[in-house]
Order: sequence, then C-alpha cells, then structure tokens
Amino acid sequence: MNRASLDKQPHEVASMFDKVAKNYDLTNDVISLGQDRYWRKQVAAAVAARPGEKVLDLAAGTGTSSLPFTRAGAFVVPCDFSLGMLTEGKKRNPWLPLTAGDATKLPFLDDVFDAVTISFGLRNVQDTDAALRELYRVTKPGGRVVICEFSHPTWAPFRTVYEEYLMRALPPLARQVCSNPEAYEYLAESIQSWPEQPELAALLQKAGWTKVAWRNLSGGIVALHRGTKN
Repeated sequence: MNRASLDKQPHEVASMFDKVAKNYDLTNDVISLGQDRYWRKQVAAAVAARPGEKVLDLAAGTGTSSLPFTRAGAFVVPCDFSLGMLTEGKKRNPWLPLTAGDATKLPFLDDVFDAVTISFGLRNVQDTDAALRELYRVTKPGGRVVICEFSHPTWAPFRTVYEEYLMRALPPLARQVCSNPEAYEYLAESIQSWPEQPELAALLQKAGWTKVAWRNLSGGIVALHRGTKN
C-alpha cells in the first residue's frame, strides 16, 4: 500500500508499519527536522498525566510516546495494531504493557481511562468516526482526549512551501534513511487528504466529546485537538 486512500485496509497499513519499525523513530526525527520531539513534549503537556491515573496511548508504535506518562507517575497502556512496532518496543522497554489493538475495536472495557491520546495515528485508521467513538467509550466520565495529528498550515504562502516539501522533498529524503520509502509517500499523501482543523473538531463533537478545542503547532503543520467526556 503506497497510496493514501479513504479506504485504508488495516492489515495493509499495519504491514507497512511493521516494515519500518526498526528505524521508525530515527526516520521521523530526520524527516521532521527534529520537530517531532517538540510535538511530543506538547502532547505530554496537554495530557497532563498525574500520578495514579490510567492513560491509553493509542498508535503508540514502539512506546516512545508513552514514556513521558510513566515518568509522570501514571499507568500507561501503549496500544498499536502493528505487531512489528510492538515487538521492537518490547525489545527497548520490556516493562511496558504493550498491547495489540485496533482503534475501531479497542480491547478495553468501558470507562477505564482518565486520559486517552493518539499521536500521528488517527490519520491511518480506516474509520475515523469509529475510532473517536471507541476512545470516548473507554474514557471515564470527566476524562479527556488529546489528539496530535498532522494538519494544514493556516498561512497560505507557508502552506504552499510545506506541500511542496511533502510531495517533492520528503520521499527522496525518506529513501536515504528508510528501508521502505513507499511508507513515506503514503504519509505525504495521507496528510494532504486529512481533514482541516475545524473538520476534525466537528468529528470529535459528533462522537460525543465536549469542550472541543485545538491549537496549531509549527504553523499548523501539526494540530493538537482536545476534548472532555461528560
């Protein structure tokens, strides 16, 4: 699967991530010019995990994104549908409770987590609405969601430059550092087809989340959406 489509087949997307698992974190650091570390710090700050809380980190990949929550004293469950990612994560941090799961059919009971978060993964789910409903289902009343996802720059000239980078510069760069550059062609195209910030906010509200808001990072290259479960 090397073309973005609205009909993302879970087994094909999972297989694609299996192939890039070993160097995934390094590749992301290179192609984002180091910005991914800043984005993840902003996610940790937005989730604001507290000691004793239960946090679901969906699309956690190798578990790197889960570490800030454990350092805050929370009990974090890293969940991903790529067995390759989970296997690599288990090698690095064998103590993490890495869990295989599909975002549209999460393997958790209702009202379990104080906070749920997904970074750079919602875009890869076949049914966005179903995933947002599942995140809502497993969150405790009063709990919160934080979504970090690639989005769309709001300043037109910068948006043009950014889209040129996505389609022209990113795939060749990925070929230098990644064994499966087609995955990053998919990445570029899936970003372009992803909803604008207000559209994603509307989908969160449709799934039942309240107090929905978003904040742009890096000029809108990434957006942090958040909401609360009543």
